[in-house]
Amino acid sequence: MGDNLYTLDFSNIGSADHARVGGKCASLGEMTQAGVAVPPGFAVTTEAYSAMLDHHGLRDEIARHLAGVDPEDLDSVDRAAQAIRIRIRSHRLPDEVEAGIRTAYAAMGEDMPVAVRSSATAEDLPDASFAGQQDTYLWVKGADDVVSHVRDCWASLYTTRAVAYREKNNIPHIDVLMSVGVQKMVNARAAGVAMTLDPGTGDRTRIVIDASWGLGEMVVSGVVTPDNYSVEKVLEEIIDRKISDKHVELVGDAAAGEAVEREVEDARRKVPCLSDAEVLAVARLAKRLERQNKCPQDVEWAIDADLPAGENLLALQSRPETIWSQKKKDKPKSSYSTGMMSIVGTLNNPYGARS
Repeated sequence: MGDNLYTLDFSNIGSADHARVGGKCASLGEMTQAGVAVPPGFAVTTEAYSAMLDHHGLRDEIARHLAGVDPEDLDSVDRAAQAIRIRIRSHRLPDEVEAGIRTAYAAMGEDMPVAVRSSATAEDLPDASFAGQQDTYLWVKGADDVVSHVRDCWASLYTTRAVAYREKNNIPHIDVLMSVGVQKMVNARAAGVAMTLDPGTGDRTRIVIDASWGLGEMVVSGVVTPDNYSVEKVLEEIIDRKISDKHVELVGDAAAGEAVEREVEDARRKVPCLSDAEVLAVARLAKRLERQNKCPQDVEWAIDADLPAGENLLALQSRPETIWSQKKKDKPKSSYSTGMMSIVGTLNNPYGARS
């Protein structure tokens, strides 16, 4: 794939490129370089976003809209954020940026279905988590749609929630740059999340896996109660399992060119979506990524229906686990109150914000 100032293939991205490609794409690049099975793709670099701002004089316009915003007044934040999103979406990309994206996309294959995901430069920093504050578009086909969804991702830097977050945390809006990942869409038979510790207790001898039918967005968003597995990390043995009623799945519809939600037929609803061998393969992948990144990981994965068994497990994202790493920074509390708080926090949101 022809890398240039505005696009960078995952296979050529390393940790040194974080500022150009953001946390999500840097992680995908590092996994690709380390030989982890990752769907191929490329990052649209922060230089492309900066070129867009410069070409249309948008920096001054953004500053003007935000000048009088009161972060405590959500209506005023919402009005400014909406105006900025409209302005970003109303402009064409600079010719050289658009040409770079079209060239990189064409190199993936004709009209390849892709996921277009934002990758903000501050996204995976533990003290300024932007995860979940920008957009993801699934099953995007054709260069025109890829280009317009890259622009939509840029606009999503200015959601009401993201603007309010930066205002409250004194993060200069114009300093936060956006890269966008364009990645081959996975035809997921099953997908989900693996954490290399127990999110309820912080126990690092466990790998906890949530899995459901179709794309993992249903697990991440909490729409489906997933199957849940606990694996002993060293012995690689399944020590606990809960099989749930998985009533809906998100799957790619090639004819419609989009991801669609559909009901799961009765025969599959209450049966495990992973074999024991697949559970252990997911656990090994998560363990490998923890070792590679030298800290507990929160891994998104999928089993691709189009690939042969043994080669069908793909890593979609790996980021540092945030629940227990944050707790270490908090003041020590009694073990009872800490345990109760962790259980309540986990029940409310077992995986933290994510995109």
